[in-house]
Amino acid sequence: MQANNETKIAMVTGGGSGIGLAIAEKFTQNNIRTIVIGRNQEKLDCAKEKLGELCEPVNYDLSVLSGIPKLVADLTQRIGDIDILVNNAGINLKKDFTEVTDEDFQRVILTNLTSVFALSREVVKNMLKKNNGVVINISSMAAQYGLPRVIGYSASKTAIEGMTRAMATELSPQGIRVNCIAPGFIETDMTATALNSDPDRKNRVIARTPMGKMGVPEDIGAAALFLASDAAKFITGVVLPVDGGNSIGF
Repeated sequence: MQANNETKIAMVTGGGSGIGLAIAEKFTQNNIRTIVIGRNQEKLDCAKEKLGELCEPVNYDLSVLSGIPKLVADLTQRIGDIDILVNNAGINLKKDFTEVTDEDFQRVILTNLTSVFALSREVVKNMLKKNNGVVINISSMAAQYGLPRVIGYSASKTAIEGMTRAMATELSPQGIRVNCIAPGFIETDMTATALNSDPDRKNRVIARTPMGKMGVPEDIGAAALFLASDAAKFITGVVLPVDGGNSIGF
């Protein structure tokens, strides 16, 4: 990752399972000390066991915005300045449009968008002191085209992509690169639950993916490692689909 032997420090939200865990694993395999934020202690314990001494599990609910500044300050003091931030944590809600309540919508926006803004703001404050850092946001196919019954999720992920470009434009002159990954359909417990109970939808997913298959979490981990590395030092403000061609398939 870097020319000297200094270990970089990353923070991955929602890193206890699925895509977040795969990103954290790629980071630790490449000598990046990785803070894994999650709400499920059991998953965090498993992540620590799997990833080893470079993994720092932290149990925190990022929807509690008021505690984020202290969280970042405490972690910075205890572990060190965060070089790489991956905003992966997110929730979904499947409901007919007219059945979604204001509370439902706000809950998804709070976790998927507002907390990403709040955490990024606090981490970037420290990155600016060194004029160096990388922020990677995680979007979704729900921001690439219309998906039914996920209005809050679609709104939040579309906003994430806009926020990525705005952050990149403002922060890149000061040495902070900001990019976004838009995963396609990836084999995780969450997608298995959604697709295995809906064979028609699963067949549609495969049919419109030119590679003819779903991805695996490691595919997203590899993309995140690339964007965090010096190999991507002239890349900022992009939304990178990692989707087997799903977003351009028909």
